[in-house]
Amino acid sequence: MKSEPLSYLGKDGGPWEIFVEQVDRVVPYLGRYAPLAESLKRPKRVLIVDVPIHLDDGTVAYFEGYRVHHNTARGPAKGGVRYHPEVTLSEVMALAAWMTIKNAAVGLPYGGGKGGIRVDPKKLSPGELERLTRRYTSEIGILLGSDRDIPAPDVNTGEREMAWMMDTFSMNVGRTVPGVVTGKPIALGGSLGRRDATGRGVFVTARAAAEKIGLPIEGSRVILQGFGNVGNAAARIFHDHGARIIAIQDHTGTIYNEAGIDPYDLLKHVAEFGGVRGYPKAEPLPNPEFWAVPAEFLIPAALEKQITEQNAWRIQAKIIAEGANGPTTPAADDILLEKGVLVVPDVIANAGGVTVSYFEWVQDFNSYFWTEEEINARLERVLRNAFEAVWQVSQEKKIPLRTAAYVVAATRVLEARALRGLYP
Repeated sequence: MKSEPLSYLGKDGGPWEIFVEQVDRVVPYLGRYAPLAESLKRPKRVLIVDVPIHLDDGTVAYFEGYRVHHNTARGPAKGGVRYHPEVTLSEVMALAAWMTIKNAAVGLPYGGGKGGIRVDPKKLSPGELERLTRRYTSEIGILLGSDRDIPAPDVNTGEREMAWMMDTFSMNVGRTVPGVVTGKPIALGGSLGRRDATGRGVFVTARAAAEKIGLPIEGSRVILQGFGNVGNAAARIFHDHGARIIAIQDHTGTIYNEAGIDPYDLLKHVAEFGGVRGYPKAEPLPNPEFWAVPAEFLIPAALEKQITEQNAWRIQAKIIAEGANGPTTPAADDILLEKGVLVVPDVIANAGGVTVSYFEWVQDFNSYFWTEEEINARLERVLRNAFEAVWQVSQEKKIPLRTAAYVVAATRVLEARALRGLYP
């Protein structure tokens, strides 16, 4: 009997459809687990909540929030919370699903979760953001727990929001529970190395891919889309290893300097002016021209669906390391494969954040914390091992790295699903 499609998404599947197509592409390689692949196309839980708050002027505003558990066969749900005016249920479902694949590909004992609120945080005061975060945490509290669902930062959220979430949950249960979120301030049980972990993971996996094709980091050219937490960390680490950052694009525009852009200096400009536009040591470039800049490495570190069939043919990079979640559409993947561009998929390239979140979670449970050097060394070991496993499958089956990553991850998830069986 054929399963019914998901009715609550309507006709426009959005990012969720991208994930479903990615699953369909991997089914032929799943062997005896192929019949269970349908379970990956169905989130375990979808929660939509109303988030009303008092604004500073005394009026009440209403926001829509989401929390999705995609799959928990291998452990509690794990995934970030994003604040963005264009957040949709489809997007949060897809992000939760990519977290399932990411955690399994890296070998972490988690399932996939994700949350979000449809809001422009720039329009709220700090007090309004705190009230929004605390109300949202209370509304989704029925799902949360250090052994059930562990949120983390994502787009437009960070240590501050995680501190509010941890405190709200702790107040509601009557005891301090540091492990209910990760990405917290160090003073509240956060982990050293967490802030730069995703960007560092992008560098580690990009370097591992470069070694496979004999491409040195030193002297290479790098272009980045996005200069937030992930993009600026990746830029700094590439820069520190001798690469040349020649183009950066963010929500304010695109800047270019063939001689190189110092990311440390650019950070000062961004802190003052809110974006890369107007940086005096680089020239402006029309946004569509960003994709055509010749470089060895392209790091998309913004939002999903940025590399499409409309711009993929213009890309001249040799390696794309996906710092964002779902930045490349399946149609663009096909074009890049034909062009010979090596794509390191998001589910391993940006897994540094959740890996160090796992380290933070473990440290919170044990009340024993590692040094930043130990964290970074453990992170590199985990990600390099994950990349090697995916590369081996890619070579053996002659399939792209994204498909290989899904083979590795889906096999692990579906094996757990098969071993656990169905209840009742």
